[in-house]
Amino acid sequence: MKMKFVLAGAACALLLIGNSAGAQTKPNVGKAVDAAMQTANADEIKASITYLADDKLLGRKPGEPGFQMAADYVIDQLKGYGVKPAGENGGWTQQVRLRRTFAGKQGWATLTINGKTDSLKYGADIFIYPDPVHKEVSGSGQLAFAGYGITEKQLGYDDYAGLDVKGKIVVITRGAPKSFPSSDASHAMDLINLQRNAAAHGAKGVIIAVGDSTARPILANPGRRGLYSVLDEKGVPVVSRNYFGGVSMLGAVGYKTLKLLATAAGKNPAEFLTSIKAGKPMSFNIPASISAGASFDYQDVAGFNIVGKIEGSDPKLKNEYVVHSAHLDHLGVGTPIQGDSIYNGAHDNASGVASLLQIAKIYHNLKEKPKRSILIVMVTGEELGDLGSGYFASHPTVPVKAMVADVNTDMPTIIAPLLSVTALGAEHSSLSKVVDAAAAYMGMTVEPDPEPEQNRFVRSDQYSFVLHGIPALHIKYGARTPDGKNNLNEFVQKWRAKYYHKPQDDINGIFDFDAGKKYAELNFLIGYLVANDPQRPTWNKGDIFEKN
Repeated sequence: MKMKFVLAGAACALLLIGNSAGAQTKPNVGKAVDAAMQTANADEIKASITYLADDKLLGRKPGEPGFQMAADYVIDQLKGYGVKPAGENGGWTQQVRLRRTFAGKQGWATLTINGKTDSLKYGADIFIYPDPVHKEVSGSGQLAFAGYGITEKQLGYDDYAGLDVKGKIVVITRGAPKSFPSSDASHAMDLINLQRNAAAHGAKGVIIAVGDSTARPILANPGRRGLYSVLDEKGVPVVSRNYFGGVSMLGAVGYKTLKLLATAAGKNPAEFLTSIKAGKPMSFNIPASISAGASFDYQDVAGFNIVGKIEGSDPKLKNEYVVHSAHLDHLGVGTPIQGDSIYNGAHDNASGVASLLQIAKIYHNLKEKPKRSILIVMVTGEELGDLGSGYFASHPTVPVKAMVADVNTDMPTIIAPLLSVTALGAEHSSLSKVVDAAAAYMGMTVEPDPEPEQNRFVRSDQYSFVLHGIPALHIKYGARTPDGKNNLNEFVQKWRAKYYHKPQDDINGIFDFDAGKKYAELNFLIGYLVANDPQRPTWNKGDIFEKN
């Protein structure tokens, strides 16, 4: 079988030839593209990481001077590579209004079972998630248990089948059937999707119950450090990983309360939790009602994304865009670990930003640009819940339907030679074939996610684009190692325990800058092939994301 993509210029004709089943295909991109790719430079990647992760930037927290210093550096580099501003009002930036909402210390809740009312201890038995709109919330209603709260007809699963929850508050436990593919499970478990699904079935509130009988008896406070949302110019939340205006209240209770409610309904938690894990819904009404309320505090933060454009060469297709994204923010200054309180974020995600700068450099050295235009987007607030990318994907500075794909780079983990990769999310769309072709060109293999339990697909900015119907992926390391043991993921797990989201993630840690160069080249090539294909990337037929 042959698939042909005609690229800009005869010298750049791309022919993808499939060999035996499962074999990768290798594109012939032409000498000009190959030469431009070779201009990516490992020393420049090191230099960018060194600057962005310097102590003087104080962890690049959104709204603080260190983030502005990082932004100034990035914009200066993009200007040097001939990238044009593509933010708001002809500038480089897009305003992102962040609101941090703290769980207040004041709250109350009562539970009525079979006519008997008792208080729940606020802060131990129940919490109400912070609301960025209302400083005080309260609600009450009859309860029903709705399993995982999932409806995924493509996967043949519906916790709401046969259950009437109109006007009720649903109690659900966080998880997904074990048969769900990892990215499908992560998507189904998303807090916003769970609330949206509950509201679609008529529920007015959602309570997340701990489903682990071995969990600590004191419930973790979901808003102790504050939860973030993005507000529009009218002060309405438009992006959040926890707030959904379609329900009046989102709460959390511990396992003790779940067991109490189950007992009232004559149910055994061990039985129904085992059933839903096996993919057999076991939902039921609960002869109980709840009343609860809480108050919250706000802190507003002025954030922004950085947006640059490399204009395409085709008169028509240049009005469509391939996005290369990476988050510029990190955690700022926090709890000291081994005497260090600055969370520098060298790998997370100064390395990803450095990779995007090298992609811009490659395009600068490519005389004939691809057919479609390229957007270089450095987003804010990824560490706060993919907020900057969520705002850009829903309120882009170009027409939203003009964005055909997103290639995201977040903590590529450049700590060992890059011999194989995992393309998180690519399996849902035609992008998987593009990744195969680009990896073959680079002499790399493509592998399944070695750590599906990490839910990495929904934990970075590519997910924001997916939620708005834009095929997206995130390239991570594979398992291959030079010694043939192919156990890189084991090494990464040990590395992550020491460095991830810790002050120790600075320039003095473990790095393989040549691997960083290969990451930049691979991500460039993926985007370049998409930018030259006359056909836009498409979702796989029947895929869970097809109709987003």
